[in-house]
Amino acid sequence: MMAPTTFEPDRVTGRTSSIVVEGLGKTFTSEEGDVLAALKDVSFEIRAGEFLSLLGPSGCGKSTILRIISGLERPTAGQITIDGEPMTGAPPNLGIVFQRDVLLDWRTIIDNVLLPVEFTGGNKAEARKAAMSLLSLYGLKGFENRYPWELSGGMRQRASICRALLLDPAFLVMDEPFGALDALTRDELNLELQSLWERTRKTVLFVTHGISEAVFLSDRVAVMAASPGRIVEIIDIDLPRSRDFSVRATAKFGSYVDQIRMVFERHGLFGRQ
Repeated sequence: MMAPTTFEPDRVTGRTSSIVVEGLGKTFTSEEGDVLAALKDVSFEIRAGEFLSLLGPSGCGKSTILRIISGLERPTAGQITIDGEPMTGAPPNLGIVFQRDVLLDWRTIIDNVLLPVEFTGGNKAEARKAAMSLLSLYGLKGFENRYPWELSGGMRQRASICRALLLDPAFLVMDEPFGALDALTRDELNLELQSLWERTRKTVLFVTHGISEAVFLSDRVAVMAASPGRIVEIIDIDLPRSRDFSVRATAKFGSYVDQIRMVFERHGLFGRQ
């Protein structure tokens, strides 16, 4: 296995991936034999270096798509290609951030961040340097030997992001990573995530049910409906980068929020979040 690259905070790596999803379907069968169509005929592209958000109400299949793309679930129908090659297992250059930080409470923060290199068998000395650089970048310098239960929710999620970035993945998938945090911490981590994307131009698939969050972060927003889960519209977000929160007070930002709300209304999605 290749050793992880030492993290350089201001380096654009050039390592990105394009992902094409075609006709994706997923069904589940209950113990009683009832068949539930969780996803049906889902098709979209995540362009190399793009920040794409999947936006929709709870239960519409956003996380199922993410899990299939991550290799954690198998689809019932359809195919996924990564950089033109059919996906046959977990993508090799993938980092995942879940809604819950899933840190191991019996391991220190630095040992949690180093978990990926333990699985891949990479160079542990180089990985430790990369981990320390990431922890410093994300405001966790001095907390590397603390345990997760000693940190706030926002600090734990920062550690989770550091772990996902340790091996410098080309493709980052994030499943409502800030959904459990308070509004102020969520805003702060939105800014940090935008800064990361601007420095590295990684390909990012971001799952959320927050309209303003999706508009603020994204190049494009794919709006989903449920029963079965499907993409009903993809909206280009043409707002200048870098974005600060003053953009949320602009008419253009408001027009994107209104446009997405209208899509929700047309498909009866309000009241389901």
